[in-house]
Amino acid sequence: MFPRRFILAAAALALFAAPVRAQTAPAVDPAWVAAHEAFLAGDALRGRGSATHDEAVAAAYVASQFQGFGLKPAPGMDGYTQIAPVTRTTPSTTGSLAIGGMILSRGEGLGLLSGGHAAMRGPVEVFTGTDPSTLPESEIVMIAPPEGPSVGGWINAAYRQGSRLVILRETATLRDAVARASSARPTFALTGAEPRPSRTLLVVPAAIYDRMALMPGTGAVWTPGPARIEDTVTTNAIGWLPGTDPGAGVILIAAHLDHLGVRADGTILHGANDDASGVTAVLELARALSQGRPHRRGLMFVAYGSEEVGGLGSHWFGDHPPVPLTDIVANLAIEMIGAQDPNMPDGVMMMTGFERSTLGAALRDQGALIAPDLYPEQNFFERSDNYQLAVRGVVAHTISGWAVTPTYHSADDTIANLDIPFMTRAIQSLVEPLHWLADSDFTPDWTPGGRPERR
Repeated sequence: MFPRRFILAAAALALFAAPVRAQTAPAVDPAWVAAHEAFLAGDALRGRGSATHDEAVAAAYVASQFQGFGLKPAPGMDGYTQIAPVTRTTPSTTGSLAIGGMILSRGEGLGLLSGGHAAMRGPVEVFTGTDPSTLPESEIVMIAPPEGPSVGGWINAAYRQGSRLVILRETATLRDAVARASSARPTFALTGAEPRPSRTLLVVPAAIYDRMALMPGTGAVWTPGPARIEDTVTTNAIGWLPGTDPGAGVILIAAHLDHLGVRADGTILHGANDDASGVTAVLELARALSQGRPHRRGLMFVAYGSEEVGGLGSHWFGDHPPVPLTDIVANLAIEMIGAQDPNMPDGVMMMTGFERSTLGAALRDQGALIAPDLYPEQNFFERSDNYQLAVRGVVAHTISGWAVTPTYHSADDTIANLDIPFMTRAIQSLVEPLHWLADSDFTPDWTPGGRPERR
């Protein structure tokens, strides 16, 4: 048996040799969570409209928090914000759709939901199926979606099939959406970038749609009025925790700053869940992960601008990364964690594209409260900022609480409808797994067929 003094000396040596980081993850305080939400989703920021001054103020707030936590500017940057030039195109309030011998004008039976500034002409494909995954490839398509919020899945399915003019049969949901979009909704693009194919989304009264659908083989002509073109910017906020091993790679943790701003009738769309909740998570993870000794891997925290209008901030970041994209070993985006999905186990969030890589299972094994996506038909993996990194090869996923929450893109997405205790537990569950990922040798990889191809 060893002498007692030897045992005590050995124990003391082991203590000093052990990592100085506490064995328990730093606590995420619900008061901090609520405080971030109070500013980001309060009236003062007017819904943080994409590429607006309000979005820039939100970015400045996040940047100041990063600086206060002790984060550094990212490599090659002299501050905490990254500015991207944006061109905003506002469609005319006029326009007409002609199919066969029928002509509808905007505001006189014809509703415009999005796009609308590019003229379109060509044959019409009238889809009569009930499964959006079977939509044909067609530049102009007519669709009669079922009543309810699932219309978003139909629209995205048409866009994936290359449709540039989508004509929808009116439902009560679409009628309300057209009324809310009574003013011309602008479209946005990074200035100087190769323009994306213009997409126009029109809504036609049910009776007129049914008559148009009986004219197979006819063509459609969409003729918009002149658009207004303006220059603006969008803003990313970026904070950096250098790692001790420059060759070990970087972990990227991100969310998006913007929401939908103010409706034409003056209603503020606060975006407390979408995505002030994700930005709050990024801030609290930055606070927690900046405590204690440095990690082996670098940690980069980003709040992107202009996600709601095409992922412009993450696109710019992907084209102008502060570190080479090949150095980013994993990207975790966080979106809409302000409410618990009733179909998920208590406290658990979903990860989009869970099966596409080895990242989700590894984080879950370390205690992250995450599980596979319950709604693969909604293609959420492709509908958040992670996708801009994924198509460039980075293993990138989004974590969400309730992705199909009834408050989505509505005036009810307010602080009053957040579940702050759920948010706090959700963020807390990510702290220790991210500590582990930042210090481990584990490098996630795509599973066979999991990496998406750039379209």
